[in-house]
Amino acid sequence: MRFEGTADYVADKDLMVAVNAAIALERPLLVKGEPGTGKTELAKQMAAALGLDLIEWHVKSTTRAQQGLYEYDAVSRLRDSQLGDERFNDIKNYIKRGKLWEAFAADRRTVLLIDEIDKADIEFPNDLLQEIDKMEFYVYETGETVRAIHRPIVIITSNNEKELPDAFLRRCFFHYIRFPDAETLADIVEVHYPGIKKKLVSAALSQFYEIRDVPGLKKKPSTSEALDWIRLLVSDDVQPEDLRGDAKSALPRLHGALLKNEQDVHLFEKLAFMARRQ
Repeated sequence: MRFEGTADYVADKDLMVAVNAAIALERPLLVKGEPGTGKTELAKQMAAALGLDLIEWHVKSTTRAQQGLYEYDAVSRLRDSQLGDERFNDIKNYIKRGKLWEAFAADRRTVLLIDEIDKADIEFPNDLLQEIDKMEFYVYETGETVRAIHRPIVIITSNNEKELPDAFLRRCFFHYIRFPDAETLADIVEVHYPGIKKKLVSAALSQFYEIRDVPGLKKKPSTSEALDWIRLLVSDDVQPEDLRGDAKSALPRLHGALLKNEQDVHLFEKLAFMARRQ
């Protein structure tokens, strides 16, 4: 079972090596990189390429590790006991399976995505150490041990918002998705918009990388924002020579797709003002 990329996802050699190494080692693949560099999409494309089902667990700031295993609804059971509901007699009726349980119980191998693990509390990764390592966990309410029928391929993404514990990192195979160079990004654009005008893409990407290189930029535009911007340029039939937009502010055409806060907009306006004074 090897991942060789897909027609819809441009994966470089290092990324494919990392994916296949994690599969061979039966270790979770921890993928880091700037937001919008295709970390989440990687899991989807892996599942499609390998012919496996995808189970997605999107982590939030309030997510607890226990939710990935199961949740016991004691309140509903108490209510049913008071109403004389026969469901009360079987505690299993009040246990909701989490994403890990779904992956462990699947009748064939799956790809399990744990997306943006760094959003959760710092103890979240530690609370999953044993379950991910041993591929089993204990259900206290029923006294049963749930073991993985088929070991899932685990993909864990992080935007580096928090440092992950060393004990957790030791159990993962790590890969950092570097921001694509102009040639690779042009390939990505071609995948999403086949047959797009080459001159427009070349001019747009040239300006895009200029924007990313501006010192003091609070949020650099990502791959996904580049794709949105180019899509708008095509939709508005913008010509390559018209990309620079408002000369007074130095803002690019349709800059709202690239600059996502007022500080960065003001930065470009300030730079244009200083350039005019000089």
